[in-house]
Amino acid sequence: MAFPHNRPRRLRRDDFSRRLVREHRLSADDLILPVFIHELAGRAPVASMPGVERLSVDELLKVAGEAVALGIPAVVLFPVTAPEAKSLDAVAAWDPDGLAQRAIRALKKEYPQLGVITDVALDPYTSHGQDGLVDADGYVTNDDTVEALVKQALSHAEAGADVVSPSDMMDGRIGAIREALEDAGHVNTRILAYSAKYASAFYGPFRDAVGSAGALGKGNKHTYQMDPGNSDEALREVGLDLDEGADMVMVKPGMPYLDIVRRVKEHFGVPTFAYQVSGEYAMLKAAALNGWLDERACAMEALLGFKRAGADGVLTYFALDAARWLKED
Repeated sequence: MAFPHNRPRRLRRDDFSRRLVREHRLSADDLILPVFIHELAGRAPVASMPGVERLSVDELLKVAGEAVALGIPAVVLFPVTAPEAKSLDAVAAWDPDGLAQRAIRALKKEYPQLGVITDVALDPYTSHGQDGLVDADGYVTNDDTVEALVKQALSHAEAGADVVSPSDMMDGRIGAIREALEDAGHVNTRILAYSAKYASAFYGPFRDAVGSAGALGKGNKHTYQMDPGNSDEALREVGLDLDEGADMVMVKPGMPYLDIVRRVKEHFGVPTFAYQVSGEYAMLKAAALNGWLDERACAMEALLGFKRAGADGVLTYFALDAARWLKED
């Protein structure tokens, strides 16, 4: 029907009608809070991520309490490993008394209803900053790395993690981890696979936060993370991880890859998550601090964009603020 009989603006006229026809909504249920933890006492700010801090385990519990009160369903832990604990073989990654393992136990004891997701990757533990073990030429070896990742994932499950989240992009690691979890009786431990993780320039502040930037130096992760120019490859990677036993899949980064989120959700119809990474967060915060953007409005618009693209949930450093803003609305 042509204008003037068809006037789309009619439905935009009033708040009530805009609400009635709104196609996508954001709620606290859609938010996952990434948290950096360290061995030091108290809190330490992450300079490149204004408002984000590294937390001791006792401070982590305080933040977790805020998340629970706001209705955020889960947190994901990223440990900052002391330099002296890093090594070529990343053995600290599966230490039963390691920082991540202790944090998992503390969270599940204090807040059993809060989902605890753990990062399964070796870069916080390697002296070279790569996500895996390297050979004499510095090349990240796939199968040796997978063996180490299995040990790390098992240690997290044994500590009480609800979800293990391999972010390394090694071939075959989902199947190996799933088999090991089943054999050890951890049949309900879920796997959130970073299935389409790109070799992105948006990860810089995160590497500062976990202390891997200095170790990595001028190195890169192009031999295992995906090329930003590829889209079809993402579907192949997601399909492989699902076949191997992933319960949920991730696209990372988020905003520059919303087309990938949409393709994955439409093609597979499985629980699909996106990560609003450190670089995305830092850009919004910097612009807001300079008075160039309205932080609340832009952050919420960006998060709604993930939902519109097809994401079932978003890992975001804005999670606490976003949940508060949603309560205010």
